[in-house]
Amino acid sequence: MIRLASVIDTFTADFLAQYRDRLTSDHTRALAAMKQCRTHASPMMQVQCSECEHRKLVPHSCGHRHCPHCQHHESQQWLERQLKKQVPAEYFLLTFTLPAEFRPLAFAHQNVVYDLLMHCCWETVRTFSQNDRQLRGTPGAIAVLHTNTRRLDYHPHVHLVMPAAAVDGERRQWRTKRRGKGKGGYLFNDQALAKVFRAKMLSAIKAAGLTLPWRHPEKWVVDCKFVGSGDKALVYLGRYLYRGVIRETDIVAVDGGQVCFRYRNAKTGKMERRTVAGADFLWLVLQHVLPKGFRRARNFGFLHPNCKRLIALL
Repeated sequence: MIRLASVIDTFTADFLAQYRDRLTSDHTRALAAMKQCRTHASPMMQVQCSECEHRKLVPHSCGHRHCPHCQHHESQQWLERQLKKQVPAEYFLLTFTLPAEFRPLAFAHQNVVYDLLMHCCWETVRTFSQNDRQLRGTPGAIAVLHTNTRRLDYHPHVHLVMPAAAVDGERRQWRTKRRGKGKGGYLFNDQALAKVFRAKMLSAIKAAGLTLPWRHPEKWVVDCKFVGSGDKALVYLGRYLYRGVIRETDIVAVDGGQVCFRYRNAKTGKMERRTVAGADFLWLVLQHVLPKGFRRARNFGFLHPNCKRLIALL
């Protein structure tokens, strides 16, 4: 297995020469941390055999949330917390995508635009749930921000795992949506979601004092899929939540100043390979480093951490 730390060590000089002007302090900290992860340059810890007195020094992991070699325990803990909150209802995976024309704006103002993106997604589904004849209440949702495609290109979008259920606080009622006639359930219309999401996002960007792109599409993209009990969707989201945007096992080769990595094509389901210069590969990875303190995973509605008693009751 090719370690990301070794790739960074090999191409740091070329990367800084080419991309130094684009780097923020968050990028610089992530680069330094992942470069030392479990190397002789990192702090050492002493481990001892539980059955004898044998001891040895082992290099520490960096613990950075974007490092693919770290945070496995945190990912598992997050997944277990979400599975404990599962409620008796059918689940859906909704994906809200920011159009390509907004990507430069999003990258230049990450804290603001990412936050608006997550809140507008939630406000959209909350509006639909409150107006739905069968639900007529406040829904719950688990939202996760992703900024990458499987090819590691910049592509901000938000996934929401949402049960087809709602709580009516005034009448103290729990309502679920009846299953449709087809194999999968039905929650909301994709095109209607996209229209409302677009309106809320444009209004929020203007209110934040940011300038809209001079051209942007009239039709935005929102996808809503039935995912049964939601287990697999949560596993999918948790996989990359604390472990960066690429697995080290997917780094296939480093040769001739280039890095080759593999990814699964979402349309064909087949594994494909992409080869780029070493400096470009590091930028593909580091451009997805989030601002310090930004929470990429959030719980809304009755799935918020403050609603533990309600979840237990359900």
